[in-house]
Amino acid sequence: MRRLFLFGWSIPVYAVVRSGGKQYRVEEGSVVTVGRLAGKAGDRVTFDELLLVADNEAMKVGAKELKGGRITAEIVAQGRGPKIDVVRYKNKTRQRKSRGHRQDETTLRILKFEGLR
Repeated sequence: MRRLFLFGWSIPVYAVVRSGGKQYRVEEGSVVTVGRLAGKAGDRVTFDELLLVADNEAMKVGAKELKGGRITAEIVAQGRGPKIDVVRYKNKTRQRKSRGHRQDETTLRILKFEGLR
């Protein structure tokens, strides 16, 4: 974390990573829920595809700037998201169809940023 001199508060270094076709903003020590990743609780996951890294001094964007950087995370839990009810209905014909869905999710704790300086 970098400390702002005048105000006494700090802005943490953060990054944007891609996982499962979606983008997530992460910081060291933060807990993030992403789409299902293979592994059990306690396993380590590495994100090599970084899209952006920023702190209060500079912002790095793009593959050339972030080459060699990676983020290590630990799997905290495997679970399922909230239930989504899907209902189809046609009026005047008594046609009703109901179906539910729960997406598989993985909860990660971001451990450290490597090779980004």
